[in-house]
Amino acid sequence: MRAPQDQVFIVEDDPSMRAALKNLLKSVGLEAQLFASAQEFLADKRPDVPSCLILDVRLPGLSGLELQKELAASNIHIPIIFITAHGDIPMSVRAMKAGAMEFLTKPFRDQDLLDAIQLSLSQDRVRRQTAAELGELEKRLESLTSREREVFPLIISGRSNKEVAVEIGTSEITVKVHRGNLMRKMQAGSFADLLRMATSLKIPYTKV
Repeated sequence: MRAPQDQVFIVEDDPSMRAALKNLLKSVGLEAQLFASAQEFLADKRPDVPSCLILDVRLPGLSGLELQKELAASNIHIPIIFITAHGDIPMSVRAMKAGAMEFLTKPFRDQDLLDAIQLSLSQDRVRRQTAAELGELEKRLESLTSREREVFPLIISGRSNKEVAVEIGTSEITVKVHRGNLMRKMQAGSFADLLRMATSLKIPYTKV
């Protein structure tokens, strides 16, 4: 169901509910960290691993919905599964519009929660992998010279070395060197690879 490092965080003020959720997750091999309040969760130094958050709506102090808002404002991306004994449609709509993965009303089926957890962890793995790949591309982009950055959008637009040379006012041979350096530094095995990288980096270009 999970990779060994996956982590589920549970923010629930009812001790018996916390214990029940922990036992449920333990029964399927999932590790859980328990918190009695949103403030306790925010103060904790959490491991940087694929994870999700099971969050009660009504909590002492900061509510579950307020915690969701706080995490978003802090640019902390973690899939959230809301649980509540006092849910209503407007509340669930608000939570889902803000990006919650699921909104479960107590009592809920164990399998519904486990399915939501599995989906959340899977989504977080994908997000982390995408972010890591983008971070690597950004490092490669930073290694380019200003001239290489200048020719990047021109090359992926499909212009020939001669056309690029005319546009930036240099020789065709120099552009050829820039193109080679660009491919090498970006670790692009083909023009298609370079185009894919440019798309991920949101480098604007216009096809000729």
